[in-house]
Amino acid sequence: MNILNKTIFFNKKNINKKWLIINAESQILGRLASQVASLIKGKHKVNFTPNTNCGDNIIIINASKILITGQKNKQKTYISHTGYPGGQKSIVFEELKKKFPKKIIENAIKRMLPKNKLKKKIFKNLYIYLDNKHPHQAQKPKKIKMKWNKKHL
Repeated sequence: MNILNKTIFFNKKNINKKWLIINAESQILGRLASQVASLIKGKHKVNFTPNTNCGDNIIIINASKILITGQKNKQKTYISHTGYPGGQKSIVFEELKKKFPKKIIENAIKRMLPKNKLKKKIFKNLYIYLDNKHPHQAQKPKKIKMKWNKKHL
């Protein structure tokens, strides 16, 4: 039997995860989130298997310095619901950035991940920090430069 006729699926033992660090300063939110979602899923790897957690561990620094384009500072609203009658809450991007800047990137990336049981496991590979400091120096993360920033627009 020829080996080329068999499909090889990778599992936890066969996957080697890297630690990557991304600087979010002067990056556009949507473009950064889509690239991080792809990296965290592992779609850039040759041995990508959709039913396993084969993505890399991602560290995002300077999350409080993220940018968005146009008038979205005042127009973009985030809506949540408590589950009780009349429990719908909405908050504008500017206010959310002042109160919980980390939540902006978390929401953007989390909503780009597949909607299944693997989503929680994949999302645990993401670490977001508001400034330059992070406690992952021991893992020796490799710096990645994102393709898009404010200069490209």
